[in-house]
Amino acid sequence: MMKKISEKDIEKFKLVGNLDASGKKVVFQVTEISIKENDYFSSIYLYDGRKVRRFTFGRKDANPRFSPDGRLIAFTSKRSKEGRESELYLMPVDGGEARLLAKFKYGIKDLRFSEDGKEIAVITPVEVKKVANEKEDVHVIDEIPFWFNGIGWIYGRRNALYLVDVESGKKRKVSPRNLDVLSVRFHNGKLYLLAQEDREKKPMISDVYVLEGKRVKKLTPGKWRILDFVPLSDGLILKANTLERGFATTTSIYLYRNGELRRLFKEDLSAYNSLNSDVRGAQRAELIFKDGWIYFVATDGPRANLFRVNLDGKVERVIRGDRSVESFSVGDYIAFTAQDATTPTELYALRDGKEKRITDFNAWIRDYKLSKPEHFRVTASDGKEIDAWIMKPVDFKPGRKYPAVLEIHGGPKTAYGYAFMHEFQVLVAKGFVVIFSNPRGSDGYGEEFADIRGHYGERDYQDLMEVVDEALKRFDFIDEERLGVTGGSYGGFMTNWIVGHTNRFKAAVTQRSISNWISFFGTTDIGYYFAPDQIGGDPWSNLEGYWEKSPLKYAPNVETPLLIIHSTEDYRCWLPEALQFYIALKYLGKTVELAIFPGENHDLSRSGRPKHRVKRLELIVGWFERWLKGR
Repeated sequence: MMKKISEKDIEKFKLVGNLDASGKKVVFQVTEISIKENDYFSSIYLYDGRKVRRFTFGRKDANPRFSPDGRLIAFTSKRSKEGRESELYLMPVDGGEARLLAKFKYGIKDLRFSEDGKEIAVITPVEVKKVANEKEDVHVIDEIPFWFNGIGWIYGRRNALYLVDVESGKKRKVSPRNLDVLSVRFHNGKLYLLAQEDREKKPMISDVYVLEGKRVKKLTPGKWRILDFVPLSDGLILKANTLERGFATTTSIYLYRNGELRRLFKEDLSAYNSLNSDVRGAQRAELIFKDGWIYFVATDGPRANLFRVNLDGKVERVIRGDRSVESFSVGDYIAFTAQDATTPTELYALRDGKEKRITDFNAWIRDYKLSKPEHFRVTASDGKEIDAWIMKPVDFKPGRKYPAVLEIHGGPKTAYGYAFMHEFQVLVAKGFVVIFSNPRGSDGYGEEFADIRGHYGERDYQDLMEVVDEALKRFDFIDEERLGVTGGSYGGFMTNWIVGHTNRFKAAVTQRSISNWISFFGTTDIGYYFAPDQIGGDPWSNLEGYWEKSPLKYAPNVETPLLIIHSTEDYRCWLPEALQFYIALKYLGKTVELAIFPGENHDLSRSGRPKHRVKRLELIVGWFERWLKGR
């Protein structure tokens, strides 16, 4: 008998990702979720071209990388009982004992072998000035940002680059104090860095540098947001955002040579995966340059596919389909992980144009009733086409009326599409219709479509309401009198905005939201540059605009019962965003409840502690059961 998916089934998902390829072999990471232990555990697996076997048996093994000759695998772990240090291990591909190479106090962000395999470059946070410690709990701060979501306090620290000798384990720091290192590459015996030089004054800018002895030379002009790069003998391949339209600008693939930037990938699509999923494995989708082709993932509407482009600008779609390519690597063939709306992430291989599924870690899902999203297109009142989907309850019976929940994604420059959403499947299992869409502001539809700077709550709001109107017109099984709405981050902002501008929804759940752009500017990790980009100006030059776009202004209009969900360590949208909206609504006599998750951050729904993730889903379902079903 087929089962219905539940909140606690989150622990059944195996999260596959972080892969690397060498010849016929592929190494990758599998993460498991334990509600009982309230933690995540990961180990390394190896595919030798014929079969898959578990390669390591530590509980926190991650980030595998092949040595250049394919004989060794480096990975990170936390196997020591004492301390919180991250450890760098080496292990022969043919098996044997893992050898501890080095330890790093504040963790390992990334690692990469040198071209000759004699050294491993490690990116790790270090203190560049004295900060508070366990014995000294007073924080004296003289810079911004001083904290960052998912990390905590970052003032006085920078990500530094170390080189670790593969034989001796000796490590030496090679990056200068002023650089915050983001990634590293080797080319022709030289070491290249992607780094930020001034994250306070230029928080959106990153550059490529080359180490020449003890000297560091900047290779790019300090005016772009560079996400990844590949060094060439006579230039650089860049995955970059020129910021001409701020964060709405399309990130693309460029060739930078002789001081000239030339766009290679001319499609108006973001060169990364911006699809939403709450059961995603660790992603590794770096630029790969091989045999004259640059490989990368790009978001095309509701799908994320693998593309390649050559230095002449010729583009090919390598892996297509209604799905989300998550990680990839290129050895003798293309290895990649992918998911779709009803299939969690697995490992695949593409050889000579033929695709083969390699793993089946999530076979359990075939015993469950799932609702497949049905696509429909909405012609907005200004003529633009909007992608939308509806999911029927799993026990759908024609002739019955069902309550429906409108889900709104975050970003706003992300997208919904062909990726698995456990939350949606839980709601349809409980008897709700789920409606979701990609309104203006979403990624995957070009720069103009994404650009809602200065216009939050306008065309995006209209798109969402017109999606609901069209759904009600097309699908007679939706009960118009029992509509709910929810979303997180930008989706939380929009939920707050909706309940202040219409009473058509009978229940709402706002999560990790913005209620006041003025407080958001001054309390969050990115607020001081994200708010000026999205709203325009700052609170001193545009106070009226900031307040006009703040849902808190419209609190007196709210009549919809609202549940507010927030986390105490959400530094992206800090706790005061929830508190002031809750207090305002209580003061005004509205129906509102507040759920605060201690120790969680902005990513509660994606990587929060398992028990908290279950509780969050139970609260959402419970609120809609109460107000849309009268339970």
